[in-house]
Amino acid sequence: MAADLDVMNLFIIAGGTLAIPILAFLASFLLWPSALIKVYYWYWRRTLGLQVRFADCGGYRFCYSCRGKPGMRPSILMLHGFSAHKDTWLTVVKYLPKHLHIVCVDMPGHEGTTRTNMEDYSIDGQVQRIRQFVQTIRLNRKPFHLVGTAMGGNVAGVYAACFPSEVCSMTLICPDGQSCCQFSDLEHSNYTLSIPLIPTTPEEMEDMFRLCSHVRYKIPYQILQGLVDVRQPHNTFYQEVFLEIIGEKSRYALQEHLQQIKAPLQVIWGKQDQSCIPMHMTLIPVSFCPGGGCVWSSGDFRDVAWMQSRSAGELWTLCCDGETLSDRQTHPGLHHPAAKCQEWHKEILLS
Repeated sequence: MAADLDVMNLFIIAGGTLAIPILAFLASFLLWPSALIKVYYWYWRRTLGLQVRFADCGGYRFCYSCRGKPGMRPSILMLHGFSAHKDTWLTVVKYLPKHLHIVCVDMPGHEGTTRTNMEDYSIDGQVQRIRQFVQTIRLNRKPFHLVGTAMGGNVAGVYAACFPSEVCSMTLICPDGQSCCQFSDLEHSNYTLSIPLIPTTPEEMEDMFRLCSHVRYKIPYQILQGLVDVRQPHNTFYQEVFLEIIGEKSRYALQEHLQQIKAPLQVIWGKQDQSCIPMHMTLIPVSFCPGGGCVWSSGDFRDVAWMQSRSAGELWTLCCDGETLSDRQTHPGLHHPAAKCQEWHKEILLS
């Protein structure tokens, strides 16, 4: 009888031990989904070997994540897009070689980087802040590979034009800041918090995902709510940044600096991009600097988290290593059929 009680007590203890984390997960999922999202990013940073660090300069603090150390290959600096953060790049970092030195920084005012005033949120202001960051962590001791998406692509292009000696090569993913772009529904937002890229409800968050990706994902309502909860405290800031980057000084900043870019340039653009529609798609490659390449994807690369991360990572590695693709050959690590060179640019069709 005593033995039976001991066995029953053992089962109760084991069941309770298993039930507690399950109940905690369910409670978090239902009541605090934003906490789960933060844990998700923390888990993937640890899994990929990324460390979160801070760089202070004159009372201004930058938050960034990094992996590896500077070596023979160029370091890679990644600039995220509007209202995003450094963890946006996790899905791409997963496919980058581990021997590369990678730095993902929170753009001015975003996530863990200091918020100051409107002057820092214009494209020129962000460029100066990123230069300050580069100098603080001494990334410019040797030329590095610069990557930017959307707003970050605009900043990256202007940075390369202003400080050409610091950039050895660069990759722009659906960059803003060109006269050949039409901002789709974003132009008709009447400058209120109903801006499609600043969702305030789960339904608006779902609409934003539809805008950022032509692939339809069924995202649980609680996850959508968690994403809204994470962003909600920052919506006023996002509105200020949005008004600055579509303002007269910043809207076509990349276009105005294109001819000053000296580094080899690789552009990745999604054919289904809805938030910034290339009005003259065939003219975009030749409008960029000599030595550049344009990669057309069958999807939508506007949101890095939803793009073809493996192919993008491999293409970056090519550009970072200085490799080129000829008319008759393609890199064995890439999963696209062919590379077509025309004069100074190459056009790569991703499968």
